[in-house]
Amino acid sequence: MKLKIFTSAALMCASFAFAQRADTVSTVQIRPENPNIIKTNVTAYAFRNLNLSYERTISKTTSLSASFSVIPSGKVPYVKLFLDGEDIGDVESMVMNYNSITLEPRFYLGKRGYGQGFYLAPYYRYSHGEFSDYRYEFQTIEAGVTETHYVELEGNVTGHSIGVMFGKQWFLGQKKDWVLDFNILGGHYGISKGDLIAVSSQRLTPERQKELQKELDELDVPLVKIDATANENGATAKVSGPWAGLRFGLALGYRF
Repeated sequence: MKLKIFTSAALMCASFAFAQRADTVSTVQIRPENPNIIKTNVTAYAFRNLNLSYERTISKTTSLSASFSVIPSGKVPYVKLFLDGEDIGDVESMVMNYNSITLEPRFYLGKRGYGQGFYLAPYYRYSHGEFSDYRYEFQTIEAGVTETHYVELEGNVTGHSIGVMFGKQWFLGQKKDWVLDFNILGGHYGISKGDLIAVSSQRLTPERQKELQKELDELDVPLVKIDATANENGATAKVSGPWAGLRFGLALGYRF
């Protein structure tokens, strides 16, 4: 009887020890050995957008990511795809630069996890852009004669927005250390504020200031508030309104 009890107890202990060992082995197999990922969105380079992202896996279902992007000073990319007619001439000469910082947690929805599979990513984005060399024309009538004048516009705008993105990420290669991240679709919406300065090629008389002020007051930009004041050197303005954008693309990276 004692032998049977001893044997049963020994078998139970062995089973418990085996189960613990199995759990430990299983945990080791799925533990992320390389929780860090550095990557860049290669499709953004077509728009002169230089970018870099860092992602850190913190659990099977969650990671944290930070991204920085910059468009160096230069002409507006692909302006002819968005404008036509006389507007192109004005915008083609414009010089702009842009940078943004994006912070996002990622929630992986599949069974594999640890940075792999489909994910949902809410995010916050800070954006800042500057532009110069934009010519704005206006007309004045003096002594029955219509004259055309112009001012050179320059300014900056800062935006704060929140959004959400849906995508899928794969680990590739024999060691699973290469990363392919498909940003399927994302969108963000927020607010923006900016300052504009208009510099005239010549000193504006009170009459010309009046005409310029009238044109500025009649500017109708949907959803954007413009508070402008003309002066003898041109005009100054403060703008505010919504800030929105889309996210998509294909990123390549390395896991370590």
